[in-house]
Amino acid sequence: MVIAKRMEPLVTGSSIIRKLFEEGKEMAKKVGTENVYDYSLGNPSVPAPDAVKSSIIKILDTEDPLFVHGYMSNSGYEEVRQAVADNLNERFQWQYKMEDIIMTVGAASGINDILNLFLDSGDEVVVFAPFFGEYRNYVITAGGVLKAVPADTETFQINIDGLDAVITEKTKLIIVNNPNNPTGVIYSGDTLDQLQKALERAEARIGHPLYVISDEPYRELVYDDNELPFMPAHVKNCLIVYSFSKSLSLPGERIGYIAVSPKMDYYEEVKAGLITTNRICSVNAPSLMQLVIKECLNERPQIEVYDQNRKMLYDHLTALGFECLKPQGAFYLFVKSPIEDYAAFVEEGKKQHILMVDASSFGCPGYVRLAYCVSPEMIKRSFPAFERLAEACKAMR
Repeated sequence: MVIAKRMEPLVTGSSIIRKLFEEGKEMAKKVGTENVYDYSLGNPSVPAPDAVKSSIIKILDTEDPLFVHGYMSNSGYEEVRQAVADNLNERFQWQYKMEDIIMTVGAASGINDILNLFLDSGDEVVVFAPFFGEYRNYVITAGGVLKAVPADTETFQINIDGLDAVITEKTKLIIVNNPNNPTGVIYSGDTLDQLQKALERAEARIGHPLYVISDEPYRELVYDDNELPFMPAHVKNCLIVYSFSKSLSLPGERIGYIAVSPKMDYYEEVKAGLITTNRICSVNAPSLMQLVIKECLNERPQIEVYDQNRKMLYDHLTALGFECLKPQGAFYLFVKSPIEDYAAFVEEGKKQHILMVDASSFGCPGYVRLAYCVSPEMIKRSFPAFERLAEACKAMR
């Protein structure tokens, strides 16, 4: 092959979730869309708030097109970055300045900016299973090595003992996704305090600082009066990566930011480096969307729709005997396979036209992920199929 060797497995492996999505489209052609129950893709199912549309119209009608569609500082419009900093400071009582905010092409771009800044060839990035599968591809593309801490399947909180065991002198970064995709678990403030202590022990052992990427695209999707801890208040060397894909239902617009905590080690060096990697990787974030989110920072998703779906699906599956966590955030249900052969469980689901993601791709075999960011009607239609799946699994034990 002519492509780089590090890219070969990424090209041939592709994305399991995207493959399932395409498989669902083919299935729908045969049995009808209404008879396919596609829980594979985390694509928001509620529309963007009305304020998004009105802001777009206002900006296009009143602003100079050369300004709206032109270049700006690689870190983004200064007034947008200041608005983001002010919003975070008001919500979380922090001390961000405009210079600490770097506008990015979604969260994925922000993560890749950080990886490209910190990693030399062979450097390690630690994740906690179960984890978003694309992390592996991002790390490999940046020349790094991904190391996964085994899941604590009792609580699905961070496995602190496992973290101590995997950190080496080559470790540079740790990625924490809170609320977690695929479990919907929120890592508690106590867990994050334990994480900071573990990092301090490791830093003393390996002789250099460790940095945490706090990946927070689901920050606003929190249920049952749960609270999401503010990571920089618990972890010193924290880089927040945020996306408006889920909070404003704008996944196709690719808009987000990095927030650099002023309390971190080598703060000025890290901040300057990220401006450079952001320029190299993406030049700048989409100009129109930057201006839009400035007007929409206090808008929130229609979480009651996701909450209804969460309760409905969780209640029905647990009543059928399936073992699963009740999500605290995000829009995923993490279900344990009722049979030892979890791949057979996924395939049996397909026979009932249920598309579930095998959690092996999240580093946690034996489970499946169901994305309930779908219509309530689809969930209701899927109930008989889940009942048939439960009966089929009993026969397979």
